[in-house]
Amino acid sequence: MAPYHVLMVHFPIALWMTATLVILFRAFSDGPLAKSVDHALVPLLSISLIFGVIAFSIGLMVWPWETISASAVGRNHVLTASWTVAYWALVLFVRWRRGEGVWDGMTRWIMAGLALLGSALLGITGTLGGHLVGIYTEVSAGLRLLGWEVYTTYYVPDMALAGIGIIAVMLLVLGWWSRSRIR
Repeated sequence: MAPYHVLMVHFPIALWMTATLVILFRAFSDGPLAKSVDHALVPLLSISLIFGVIAFSIGLMVWPWETISASAVGRNHVLTASWTVAYWALVLFVRWRRGEGVWDGMTRWIMAGLALLGSALLGITGTLGGHLVGIYTEVSAGLRLLGWEVYTTYYVPDMALAGIGIIAVMLLVLGWWSRSRIR
């Protein structure tokens, strides 16, 4: 069943990367094409989430927890995969709940930031999955520079936590600032 997981992960990866491009295109453009493409964003994110949950579930069925949790890279992969699915579910919820209002004022840049952050998380998850099957990329060298050794670390390094905290505070400040400008 392992090949099914490997096959299935490519669907949410492709769809979430497409959603990232749609979000960035819409954030930078108010043109008719950008608005038309934006109408497909909620269905695109919904289908992506369904495929993401399926791929995650198959991954948990394929490799027993005792096996995957025996290595730091396996634990990190499961951890980032669950973060990725939850993160993109949040992006879907925000876009669905706020509707076209996410493109008003500064919230468009928050959406762009969320899309870029989600893509980075998706890339890290894919890199760790690749390491589990023997396919190595330069992304792990970049993670190593940030203090995250994918073969031994089973935690988020301090620099990554600081970055996450700074980005979260910046997004909150941008949200409050844009909300106060709307009123």
